Amino acid sequence: MATNVPVNSPTVLPQPKAGANTLHSTHDFGHMVLEKNLDIPLKDGQGVLRANLYKPKAPGRYPVLVTYGPYGKDIRYVDFHYPSFSEIPDEQKSEANSAWETPHPEYWTANGYAVLRVDERGIASSYGYLDTMSPQTAGDFYQVIEWAADQPWSTGRIGLLGISYYGGSQWRVAARKPKGLTCIVPWEGMTDYYRDRVRHGGIYSNEFIDYWWDNQVKPMQYGNGNKARRHFPPDWEGPLIGPECLEGSMNDEARNKMRCDQPKDNSEHRYLDEPYHDSRVYNLSDIEVPILSVANLGGILLHLRGNVVGYIEAGTKNKWLWFIAGRHDLPFYLPEHVKLQKSFLDAWLKDEDPDGWKLGPNAKIPAVNLLIRKGNPPYNTAEGDASFKSRVEKEWPLARTVYTPFYLTPEQTLSLSPSTKEGTFELEPLGKAKPIWFPFKFDKETEIAGHSTAKLVYSIKGAPGGTTPRDIDVFLTVRHIAPDGKEVLYTGTVGDPVPLAKGWLRGSLRKIDTTSPKNHEWLPYRQYRSTDVEYLKPDTKYELLVEIWPTAVVVEAGGQIVLEVATGDTQGSGIFGHTDPKDRSEADFGGINVLHVGGESGSWLKLPVV
Repeated sequence: MATNVPVNSPTVLPQPKAGANTLHSTHDFGHMVLEKNLDIPLKDGQGVLRANLYKPKAPGRYPVLVTYGPYGKDIRYVDFHYPSFSEIPDEQKSEANSAWETPHPEYWTANGYAVLRVDERGIASSYGYLDTMSPQTAGDFYQVIEWAADQPWSTGRIGLLGISYYGGSQWRVAARKPKGLTCIVPWEGMTDYYRDRVRHGGIYSNEFIDYWWDNQVKPMQYGNGNKARRHFPPDWEGPLIGPECLEGSMNDEARNKMRCDQPKDNSEHRYLDEPYHDSRVYNLSDIEVPILSVANLGGILLHLRGNVVGYIEAGTKNKWLWFIAGRHDLPFYLPEHVKLQKSFLDAWLKDEDPDGWKLGPNAKIPAVNLLIRKGNPPYNTAEGDASFKSRVEKEWPLARTVYTPFYLTPEQTLSLSPSTKEGTFELEPLGKAKPIWFPFKFDKETEIAGHSTAKLVYSIKGAPGGTTPRDIDVFLTVRHIAPDGKEVLYTGTVGDPVPLAKGWLRGSLRKIDTTSPKNHEWLPYRQYRSTDVEYLKPDTKYELLVEIWPTAVVVEAGGQIVLEVATGDTQGSGIFGHTDPKDRSEADFGGINVLHVGGESGSWLKLPVV
């Protein structure tokens, strides 16, 4: 085994021997013991996973909470993102053992659980080829769960609990039904790699993919001896951190050969029928274990859609949907939410169930806990987010929803009645145009909760110089204006101000699969296949039905809902921009976008009014 290899050495480190535990060490933290760098062998023989096991000091078998991901099991939360760490309640953190987006081991071991934190293959101390969010990820995670279920410190019952990446991976592995997996709590975890994360409405969300890869994943690759700083919005820069490289390090060329490049792969692969994307497809209906899906209404560009659709499509009869507000990193650790997690996990992993989870949804615990967002509190404050109250419901979408069309008018408003008068609005393409707002003022308090859609009629004009553009990208935003005329902004994923909802669609990928059981009036289902591509002809009208991500809000009397129509990212997009020039070329998208309203066109926004 190579040790202390210089950073610029061309050496590809030899594969560790599976199960040898050559880096294993034990650390005593009083009531808790940490076994660091336990080896978990892989069946294909092409890698070795390494895990940190936190367990109560008292001998015995314990239910196990497992996380599997790419941010480095040994990277301290305090170093990874100090501003976030500083806001977590003291009982949910420690400088020594807390890690980004994962359960706090001291709390959970004190409550009778073992916590297993595993580096993904190719990350930090786990040797092998790195391919995040892939079949390899799900397959390895499956093996981790089955391994943990068979260990002498385990009761054989495994629960999954974690945020974001550590939430999204839960859906995929649960669909594979590993032995021992008993329940999952995907906390803000997307379900659909293509639709939720990479290509919103078919449009490449390149800015977040690049940021995530370069800032959070690539620096943590196994064998990377070059420490890096983490950058988090708005302006925090952390200390130099990276893998411990206890077995040596590799140079850039060697490490490049040991990984897939997610930004490059997503730039090159546009459609779901390409092997790259098709390999990441699975069936939510295959999930049989109990689920507590926690969806953040502020996550309007990542995770929110996945948590809601995951709840809808999961096969298990024991499933609950819980809506929250706040930044994506903080609510997970707040006392009321830790209490919720513990109640659910105790029921399924320990058979301690005073709240009645095991009786099923709507017996004692309603299936849906909806957040009622009313008023205009300040965003990104604990007080503001806590001002929203919860209401229990029996299902999602709500059965009493009235899907109400609001028609776009030539006067640039929304109306409950279609206009007989026709009109057009011309927008410069590729984000060059100023967004157009279509407002509607409510004369009485109105609740909107569920899935919105918009049917917009478009055509394109030929660009100057005789070129013939053949596509358009539609960017929609639903905004909430308070009765005093001020826009209500909510806490976004990274604490930024975000509007109610967003939706997107690439015109050439407008085809809807009306035969699919996943297709609904309130949620159009698209296959996004290369064979679905239908380019637009100049000066020809096309109806584009745009999916808008789910939301929930109470509009007070005198308040307004605004449909904002644009050709590129607008306020609220933050780090989730769609600006790749290869994906959105002048040649294909350079024509004037013409929006047709009124008359036979009948463009509308359909809202889920409760």
